Amino acid sequence: MNLTDIKHYSCYINGEWLDDNTRDVIEVENPANNEVYATVTACTKDDVQYALESSEKAQTSWALTPANTRAQHIIEIANKLKAEREHFAKLLVLEQGKTYPEALGEVDDTITYMTYSAEAARRIQGAIFPAEQPNKRLSIYKVPYGVTVGLCAFNYPLALIGRKIGPALATGNTMIIKPHELTPTTASEFCRLVDESSLPKGVINMVSTKNAEAASLLVESPITKLISLTGSTRAGRAMYRAAAENITGLILELGGKAPFIVCEDADIDKAVEAAVISRYANCGQVCICNEMVFVDEKIADEFTEKVVKRTQEIKVGDPFAEGIHMGPNVSKFGLDRVNNLVKENVNKGAELLLGGDIPDGEYFEKGNWYAPTILGNVKGDDPTISEELFAPVMPIVKVNCFDEAVALANNREEGLSAYLYTNDYRLHQKAIDSLEVGTIFINQQIIGNIQGYHSGHKTSGTAGEDGVYGVDHYLQKRTIYLNYE
Repeated sequence: MNLTDIKHYSCYINGEWLDDNTRDVIEVENPANNEVYATVTACTKDDVQYALESSEKAQTSWALTPANTRAQHIIEIANKLKAEREHFAKLLVLEQGKTYPEALGEVDDTITYMTYSAEAARRIQGAIFPAEQPNKRLSIYKVPYGVTVGLCAFNYPLALIGRKIGPALATGNTMIIKPHELTPTTASEFCRLVDESSLPKGVINMVSTKNAEAASLLVESPITKLISLTGSTRAGRAMYRAAAENITGLILELGGKAPFIVCEDADIDKAVEAAVISRYANCGQVCICNEMVFVDEKIADEFTEKVVKRTQEIKVGDPFAEGIHMGPNVSKFGLDRVNNLVKENVNKGAELLLGGDIPDGEYFEKGNWYAPTILGNVKGDDPTISEELFAPVMPIVKVNCFDEAVALANNREEGLSAYLYTNDYRLHQKAIDSLEVGTIFINQQIIGNIQGYHSGHKTSGTAGEDGVYGVDHYLQKRTIYLNYE
């Protein structure tokens, strides 16, 4: 690709595009071939301060804007996104590497997140309680935090924007979006839709940066009142430290290591299909993906044989091509880490049943490719079990019962999600009581409904997103004692 073919995307602050002539840029690679196809403005510390101040100024009037009017602004942007559905899907494929059908689904999810939040704007509820003396009133209002910051991960660059700005704006907050440095172009294009809408300036700002001081200012500034982060547990710990000085509010959706538990009485064919779909979606880059299979030893051989056969049907290749099920991973660094874990696990006695390397063919000589991989004879403390993979690798561990699987799952610091396949209704209830995670999929492959709630337990996060509870996280409670004598 010639330099003249590289498109530039800018950052958006206070209803304006930054002057790019005086700033450095972030180069954005296509993960399918590692070629730089775009650049994005790299914001300075002064730019971030400008974004904070303009967000603060805009928030005062935005909070006083009637809820139905705020909703109309959100719907307006969602409708613009819907009109450019194919354009944004193609951008997601270029930027993140997911297949075109998966990218179309991400655009649709983004619209759903925004629409749901817009509808929720008119349903914000407080409470009135009996006072303890005559001529008194006790009521609790819900009010916005103020300036919020949305820190987005690289696996869903557009959906995470919608997931955060929807509830933030609906509840009267303003938001500064900071995309991941690997996937910043979608955020800039999204702000083009914002710029073309009637949204007041400063309500949505977007900054991308590779400057550590500039990024730190976003979360350490006293102007920032609430931070919503989707990222790793390591990033969440850093966020806690950064937010400590100002006691800044936090919504953290962090790393996961979801167990996929298959009991002796499970419908094996359905479990196999769900295990494959839930592992290799988006090249394994989903926080609630099936990260490790715990299968009862009585059916382990049959399950393993069938899951290998089903995984062999996954077609890897050009994510724009029809009939392709899996594209590249977004990060070469991440793949190298996982490849080392796979090799280390094989050296410790695991059996490489499928994959374990770059797919064959000239097409795969460039880019961040990895074949769908399955490891058998894995132990509960092996490298592919102890570390989050976030890649298309499925380690299979034989267990002697449901209780052993639960013990292995709970003996971890993460607690984001888990899967269970069994027809024993007693184990359904036991799983609900005993699995220390935020979401349990029972006889169900990976899925997410906007009216549900996406949250983690333990080190997988605090607070959460989606549904009525997700919207409520963007609101503070204000108690009023009124004397009307």
